[in-house]
Amino acid sequence: MYWIDRRLRVEALAILTTVLAGILAPQARAQSAQERILAGVRYLAADAREGRGVGTAGLDSAAAYVVRQFAAAGLMPAGSEGFLQPFTIDPSAPAVAHSGLGGAAVKNVVGLIPGRGDLSAQAVVLGAHYDHLGLGGPSSLDSDSLGVVHNGADDNASGTVALMETARMLNRRSSANMRTIVFVAFTAEELGLIGSDHYVKNPSIANDSTYAMLNFDMVGRLRDNKLITGGTGSAPELPQLLDSVNTGYGLTLSAMDDPWGRSDHSSFYAAGIPVIHFLTDTHEDYHRTTDDWDKINVAGIERVAMYATDLAWSLATRRTPLTYVDVPQPVMATSGGGGAWLGTIPDMSGSPGGVRLTGVREGGPAQTAGIKGGDIIVQIGDFEVKDLYAMTEALRSFKPGDVTTVAVMRDGERVEMRVTFGKRGG
Repeated sequence: MYWIDRRLRVEALAILTTVLAGILAPQARAQSAQERILAGVRYLAADAREGRGVGTAGLDSAAAYVVRQFAAAGLMPAGSEGFLQPFTIDPSAPAVAHSGLGGAAVKNVVGLIPGRGDLSAQAVVLGAHYDHLGLGGPSSLDSDSLGVVHNGADDNASGTVALMETARMLNRRSSANMRTIVFVAFTAEELGLIGSDHYVKNPSIANDSTYAMLNFDMVGRLRDNKLITGGTGSAPELPQLLDSVNTGYGLTLSAMDDPWGRSDHSSFYAAGIPVIHFLTDTHEDYHRTTDDWDKINVAGIERVAMYATDLAWSLATRRTPLTYVDVPQPVMATSGGGGAWLGTIPDMSGSPGGVRLTGVREGGPAQTAGIKGGDIIVQIGDFEVKDLYAMTEALRSFKPGDVTTVAVMRDGERVEMRVTFGKRGG
């Protein structure tokens, strides 16, 4: 009897110890969404990540963290090397001119939830850039901050953790007919959308089969319940969809038609894909050394992620198409100082012996003359065009109404067209 009583006491003590361990040790239980979000922001925005600048070990560490989180969310690898989509920054890219970062090895992180049924060949893409300013530089708004870590908690550790949390929530849902949902953490956004440009040129699902793209960039400072939704003008169906999903959230949506915002969604929009950019607005810490994790609204990120999850699911299962709208680009890098306007959209990822175009503006001088996306402008009038800087200088020599010849390389052949320059807004 004593032995039996002793055994029972030992077993009871073991059970009690297990129960207490579950209560007293948070690491022994599953993290809540807000705990995961806070842990993610603190990791990505830690000084040890070196500001997640291109060329730092901290950026590689951040990529490895995203890989682990994508795997934990149950995503399938969709990069060229597992979850990774590595590439080298083109040294001729205007975006990295004079930065010393041309030729740097970088990587996007790509995972997906496979589609089902007759919608499975199409895709909805969700993205966020995980890089930041590193140790400062020209993009920093802090004076004398070169060499100081810019942690970028809101820009864009916040969007990266929102992306990862959305992946977890969407992977719990299922439908007999749904589009493939692709998740991309972009690199080198701060240098000029280089990561998203590379993905659009090398997509996991073809661009013409991509239904829509949702972008998280700076969603960590939700205030007064206000969520900015940029890009609503890219498809007329989007405003109603955004409002209908918001019925269950009561957010104050601030819609912005412009799909050309300075973030990764514009790379997709230029490829003919409707887009939405989620943003909780800029603030006094934007691009400064003070953008740290302790200023993040963790509950706000969770709320944005939940709202985005419902919107993404609506898009993934929607039967009717979205109608892409060609919205004029507000700012053109190729407008000359004299007001001459060509109406081209330059490719910022490289200069292959000229200025490669991702597209041309509807009804603009370039389109009227027959210039197309994919063309490489090599000469404007008497001016040789080797890169975007040379093109800008050439355009400064003309004014609206001037007529000249523009030469492009198209499919390996030189094609010349007569162009009449226009005036922006005219």
